[in-house]
Amino acid sequence: MEIDRRMPRMKAALLYGIKDLRIEEVEVPEIGPGEVLAKVKAATTCGTDVKMLGRGYVEDIISYPMPFGHEWSGIVTEIGPEVEEFHVGDRIRAGNSAPCYVCAMCAEAKYNLCINRTWLWGAYAEYIKIPNEIVIRNSQTFPDEIGFEEAAVAEPLACVVHGSEKVGIGPGESVAIIGAGPIGLLHLQTARLKGASRILVSDLVDERLDVARRLGADETINSQREDLGSVSREMTNGLGVDVVIESVGLPQTWMQALRLVKPGGRVLEFGGCPPGTSIEIDTELLHYDEVTVMGSFHATPEEFERALSLIVDREIDVKSLITRKMRLDDLSKAFEILSTSKTELKIAIEP
Repeated sequence: MEIDRRMPRMKAALLYGIKDLRIEEVEVPEIGPGEVLAKVKAATTCGTDVKMLGRGYVEDIISYPMPFGHEWSGIVTEIGPEVEEFHVGDRIRAGNSAPCYVCAMCAEAKYNLCINRTWLWGAYAEYIKIPNEIVIRNSQTFPDEIGFEEAAVAEPLACVVHGSEKVGIGPGESVAIIGAGPIGLLHLQTARLKGASRILVSDLVDERLDVARRLGADETINSQREDLGSVSREMTNGLGVDVVIESVGLPQTWMQALRLVKPGGRVLEFGGCPPGTSIEIDTELLHYDEVTVMGSFHATPEEFERALSLIVDREIDVKSLITRKMRLDDLSKAFEILSTSKTELKIAIEP
């Protein structure tokens, strides 16, 4: 499994700016104490990747040029000194961040908001180096019966687990999910696990709604043809749903979510809107109806581990989200497909 250091080159995808994605030959990373080198076996595409390529991302998190991709799994090929948790040949997945556990946010146990996070990008490559902080705080092995592309989806599922915990779905509650893309479909399954009694999923694409029904949605609606507000009120005897989850990331769907919730209900604005976006909220909704509106970002190491367990235990179906497999050389084509197709969910990139 060792790297042939006589040929220390590999293919990797790098972003040089918005819409400037290149596949280049770069040096295979050298590892140091506490670090791990892994051969990437599958890296799945993500809505965040689409945003980073098409419109940029949070400036404090990335700078150009930068390695690209963050949902992945693979096989350990080298371990640095002081690594005890992993061995060459292990099947491994690693989160794309690790908290410091000492900053002000970590002191409040808000590890997903850590000020001094260690980030890991560069999953669209033949090899990836896992920093020591992520090796010890946010990496796990997984069994042979779990496919590499399945393990890669632990990253977005961890974010969904975080949002689901935050909004607090309880047994018997009604839930409306706006968007039947990968995130919406993961929220659907998570809400079902939490005991939601009635789950409504909306989208603009019938094929995605077909998947939602297969994964457990009680009601589906194509909001191009039907009024989502009317259906949600009919489903709840005119009251509105207990929980609304927005998983699209557009200002109009953020505001639409506010119109579906019952008095005293909760709205989780999960989908990330473009930078600089703002929405209007009727103050009566917050004051007189006591509606709680919240956002959700990223996940904690414990939620990453929980997400992988849900996949390994087959409690969450992530295979249904993989609609295509492509090679690393065709990465630009993969993102072109994601940007133009209405039916694709996730593409697994295999170096």
